[in-house]
Amino acid sequence: MKFTVSRDVLAEAVNWTARTVPSRPSSPILAGIRIKAENETLSLSSFDYETSAHAEVQAQVEQSGDILIQGRQLASIAKALPNRDVDCAIVDNKLIIKCGSSRFALANMNVEDYPTLPAVPAIKGKIDAQVFAQTINQVSVAAASDETIALLTGIRMEIEGDTITLLATDRYRLAMRTFQWEPAEPGISAELLVKAKTLNDVAKNMAVAGEVEVAFNTGETAGQSLIGFRAGGRHTTSTLMEGEYPPVRRLFPENTETTALVNRADLLEAVKRVSLVAEQKTSLRLVFTAGQVVLEAGQDDNAQATEIITAQLNGKEIRTAFNPQYLQAGLSALTSQYVRFSFTDAAKPAVLTGQSEPLAEDDPSFRYLLMPIRFGI
Repeated sequence: MKFTVSRDVLAEAVNWTARTVPSRPSSPILAGIRIKAENETLSLSSFDYETSAHAEVQAQVEQSGDILIQGRQLASIAKALPNRDVDCAIVDNKLIIKCGSSRFALANMNVEDYPTLPAVPAIKGKIDAQVFAQTINQVSVAAASDETIALLTGIRMEIEGDTITLLATDRYRLAMRTFQWEPAEPGISAELLVKAKTLNDVAKNMAVAGEVEVAFNTGETAGQSLIGFRAGGRHTTSTLMEGEYPPVRRLFPENTETTALVNRADLLEAVKRVSLVAEQKTSLRLVFTAGQVVLEAGQDDNAQATEIITAQLNGKEIRTAFNPQYLQAGLSALTSQYVRFSFTDAAKPAVLTGQSEPLAEDDPSFRYLLMPIRFGI
């Protein structure tokens, strides 16, 4: 094998595939990235039996070949190389990397032992890449980060015709976003549970593409329920999570008695400042009254903070309290100028939605439900 490739092109391709290389692989062979060079194309692949990644880039291939290199080490080297063309060749069963005056020799693992990547399922439709990335970023903030309840580390994807809804919850908050896509066939319907990590990787690495193709099967072959995403010479597959996701949609109230409208950026900055004195597991208290909202944090014997900002209240006065980090996450996920809080009662969850201007309707395509904390904690 012998090829030449741009440093930036190599670094991006290696980074894309290395993200699925496990830090503690169940088998040493899974620590590798497989590299194939042929027909002026460089193909890089990784697989941990659950998630696969594949990238194809253009390269000057002088001699074809197929090798397996330690993935995380290769990613660190590719990122650190000077901004020049990279020459790679197999010499004495090692990959020799030359870039400017830099030279590395990496051991070639046994490529014959590397598992075959799963095939990408049939394409079911395509999504605008930026819309998909924004949606994932908004919803994934509510997915659980620990494995206490494994199902909640996933994001539920509900597909009905040309509409997709993503939902995520960690029991303390719930995010839901609905958007349009272009299905490959009319009347398509599916309910999928996808690892939040997989979707976050898609949002991070495929947002620059114009469109993302979505592929999936659902138990057509036992043990082979997969979802895949493809864009810009890259694709990834992941096994779908199993289990019954809780019926979280019903948590959104049908009617709300009180609403409050606040400038989102102003409130976000105020929350960040006031929560500086909120100790771990303590709340940020909010009091909505006519014309204002008062933010408070801290205890009598410790540091305290208070701030008042303008708010429009429609309904009765509301005194409530939230986890400050969860409130920040919800405000950051919104992109509108204003945020609307909808309450049924101070002791029940609040629903946050975006609103473009004071007299406009709110945008229900993204809703963030936040559980209150017992006031005064």
